Amino acid sequence: MQRKHILQLICLSLWVAISSAPKAATEEVTVLLDWFINPDHAPLIVAEQEGLFENAGLTVKLVEPADPSLPPKLAAAKKADLAISYQPSLMVDLNNSLPLMRVGTIVNRPLNSLVVLADSDIHSVKDLRGKTVGFSVGGFEDAVLGAMLETHGLTLDDVELVNVNFALSPSLYAGQVDAVIGAFRNFELNQMDIDGRPGRAFYPEEHGVPAYEELIFVTHPDFAGTAKIERFLDVMDQATQRILQSPDAMYQSFTRYRPADLDNELNRRAWTDTLPKLARETRQTDVTQWERFAQFMTQRGLIRNPPPPKTYLFQPGAQ
Repeated sequence: MQRKHILQLICLSLWVAISSAPKAATEEVTVLLDWFINPDHAPLIVAEQEGLFENAGLTVKLVEPADPSLPPKLAAAKKADLAISYQPSLMVDLNNSLPLMRVGTIVNRPLNSLVVLADSDIHSVKDLRGKTVGFSVGGFEDAVLGAMLETHGLTLDDVELVNVNFALSPSLYAGQVDAVIGAFRNFELNQMDIDGRPGRAFYPEEHGVPAYEELIFVTHPDFAGTAKIERFLDVMDQATQRILQSPDAMYQSFTRYRPADLDNELNRRAWTDTLPKLARETRQTDVTQWERFAQFMTQRGLIRNPPPPKTYLFQPGAQ
C-alpha cells in the first residue's frame, strides 16, 4: 500500500508540474479585411473556428474596415501584418509608391462581372450600344467595361455610365440602368435570384480582359517571409483543404463564427459558388499572368511603368 501511495504522489506531482508549466507564447497577427466577413474569407474563419491558428501558435485578429480603401495603406505603413486586397488594386498602389508585397492568394480567379436582368433584351455585350451601365468605383471598372466593349466593336462612348455607388442590383431593379459592371458573380447573381429578379452575367476574362487574382494577401516587404507570416500561410492551406474535403461541415463551422450575420440563404449559395475559386495553395501564383495583367492596366492608362514582378511577388528563399 505504501508503494501505491508513493506512486500516486509521484503521478500527482507530475500532473501539477505539467499543468502549471507556462504555455508557449503565441504571436499575434493582425489581418485587415477588404469588406465585411463573407464566404470569400472562408479559410480565415474556418482556421479560427477549427483552432488551426491556435495550433500554429498564432492569435489572429480579423478587422473589418470602415473604409475598404484603407487596409492596403495601413499595411504599407506597418500598422497591420497583412491586408486583403485585389490584384488590380495592388498594381495601382504600387504605381502610387506604396511599399507592398503580395504573399498569398485567397481567391485566384476574377469575381467581377457585367450583369443585366435575365429578362432584358441584352443577350450579348454588343447589345449594350445606347444603354446605361451602372458602376460603383471608377477607374478599373471603366477599363474592364471598355475592353469588353471593344471585343464587340464598341467603345465607352457607345454607352452611358452612371455612378450608382454600391447599389448595383437595386439600380437594375429600379430601371435606373440597363446593366452594371463590378457585380461579384458569387454574390450579386445569387442575391438577384433570391429577390426573384434573376440576372445574366458576362465575364470579363471571356471578353478581352486578362484573368487575374481577385483576393490576395499583401504586407510590407519587411514582413514578407517572416516566421509568423509563413505559419499563417501554412494555416491558410490547411483550412482550405479542410473546406474542400468537408464543405458542408465547414460551412456550419463558418456560420458559427457569427450566426446572426452569416447563416442565411445568400451566404449558403455564395459558399457553394466560392469554393471552386479558392486558391488550393496560398503562396502559388503565376508570374506571367501578373505581367500580362500589368500590361493590360498600363495600356488602359491605369498605371505607368509597372515594376518587375520580383519586387512585389514574394518568393520564399529569394531574400
